[in-house]
Amino acid sequence: MLISGQEEKFFIEIAYSQQFKMGQIVAGDTFISRKHPEENRFIAVLSDGLGSGIKANVLSTLTASMAVNYRLQRIPLVESLISIMDTLPKDSVKDISYATCSVVEIDYSGETHIVEFDNPEYILLRDSKHIEARKKVQKLTTKQGERMLLESNLMLFKGDRLIFVSDGVTQSGLGSNQLPSGWERSGLIEFVSSYVVKHPEVSAKDLSKVIMQKALNNDLFEAKDDITCGVVYLRAPRKMLICTGPPYNKESDPFLAEQFESYRGKKVICGGTTAHIIARELNRKVYGDDGQSRKSNLPTSARMDGADLVTEGILTLGHLADLIQSQGDGETPDNSPSGEILKIVAESDIIEFMVGTKINEAHYDPSLPVELEIRRNLIRRLKVLLEEKMMKKVTVKYI
Repeated sequence: MLISGQEEKFFIEIAYSQQFKMGQIVAGDTFISRKHPEENRFIAVLSDGLGSGIKANVLSTLTASMAVNYRLQRIPLVESLISIMDTLPKDSVKDISYATCSVVEIDYSGETHIVEFDNPEYILLRDSKHIEARKKVQKLTTKQGERMLLESNLMLFKGDRLIFVSDGVTQSGLGSNQLPSGWERSGLIEFVSSYVVKHPEVSAKDLSKVIMQKALNNDLFEAKDDITCGVVYLRAPRKMLICTGPPYNKESDPFLAEQFESYRGKKVICGGTTAHIIARELNRKVYGDDGQSRKSNLPTSARMDGADLVTEGILTLGHLADLIQSQGDGETPDNSPSGEILKIVAESDIIEFMVGTKINEAHYDPSLPVELEIRRNLIRRLKVLLEEKMMKKVTVKYI
């Protein structure tokens, strides 16, 4: 998931990867992240429930969900964690209710508050070097006795990474000849520091996956515990422009082309008329792309110098909205022009629409499907989906 800070300062990317314990159908670890709907504030929680399987999943899910909701309501962390510990159902065998918890909260300025309870301590990388942040030890008095937590307040900067893991990562390889004591936090730090030196632009998602796969490899590809890794990465924002529809006045055609040409980021044109206007103004040609294998119910995409993708307009954008709404986390987009747009969207942080407002009479043909939306309504739908489901920052300019 992604949230924007000050647009030109940095962008906060958050992602996680997970492997279930061998033989289990659900994870005993839970990772949840949310952006406050009215604030540039991001909250993420990693929780590890007692044991594994369904019972552990219930404990960790309840813990993570409560922690996120408490922080969204700005309830103090200490008060929140006491309430969580007192709420968890007890294990029938061990007669305790238990789940670990790491909570991170970051605002638009980079100011960060982290609280950890019994998880492996987080790792802070700055310029690929590990920095051990100062942590305050606090005692919590709960119905189940005293609990110790670690609290950190720090300022993050562009290029910084935070890495959170469950003990399935640090204890991976435990008992093996190579790692008799497990991978341990020190081994993880050495690994990620070396990897980031070699791959300085690695995304949060890719780094979390690399760490998860390395831990699984330590267990000889038979996970002995749930393996979960979450990564927060502050980096330069990746931008994307989608131009669709001809301008209301023909006199605005040069403006549309100039905005397209000067844009710094990925560029997609949705609509044959829009593509030909930009091509004409920039003295370029639009080429068919007949060699691609695409979904038969959508027009094929095209090519133009300076554009990352050229597609048909309203049908393709409508299918894009359907894909975003129905697609599950981690699923690969279908092999269609809309799927190609979605791949670019997934790699971008800021999505900017430039929407022409000239009416295309073809969209009022009564023989077309009833659910076909007028361009303005379709863009509104896409904006909501991109912001709420994919956590993108979206702007729309009508011309």
